[in-house]
Amino acid sequence: MLIVGVVLTLGIPNMSEFTRNSRVTSTANDLHAAFHMARSEAARAKTNVTICASANPMAAGADCGGTWDQGYIIFFDINADQLRNAVGETVLRAVPAAAEGITLAVENDATYFMYASSGLGRRDVATNVPISRVMICDDRGTIETSQDFSAARLFVSTPLGRATVIRDLTAVDAALLAMGKNCP
Repeated sequence: MLIVGVVLTLGIPNMSEFTRNSRVTSTANDLHAAFHMARSEAARAKTNVTICASANPMAAGADCGGTWDQGYIIFFDINADQLRNAVGETVLRAVPAAAEGITLAVENDATYFMYASSGLGRRDVATNVPISRVMICDDRGTIETSQDFSAARLFVSTPLGRATVIRDLTAVDAALLAMGKNCP
């Protein structure tokens, strides 16, 4: 009985931390995978593909509007207007709301990113600013978890559409300061 008590005393706090890390990592990886999918689909189908924040991503009539933590959709954007309003603008993937306790702080409050038929990012769409950096965090903020890694994740998309996720504590803190956002 003593051994079980010791194992539970040491194991439960570690399992809680593991769960929190998994939620942040999962959210960052889902966003990263969405960008890769959108890029490859744009090049494959030779048409514009948009990723946008959506307040109703899992609905049959999902459309753009909302915040990234509410979810997002990836769709063929045939007329390049960042709206799902033309025939053939099929949703390729819908991602539901972020897990409870996860916050997404988006630079410039951007709500979309579009890939052109070449598979490269399009930045010439109306006056909307495309997504470039997203801080993904929970109530721990950007504290150091181990070996100069942050509890938060920084998602970065270049103007050409290359995406990456950064965990380096110094880079995460510098980006958060430059973005003028808080985490959480």
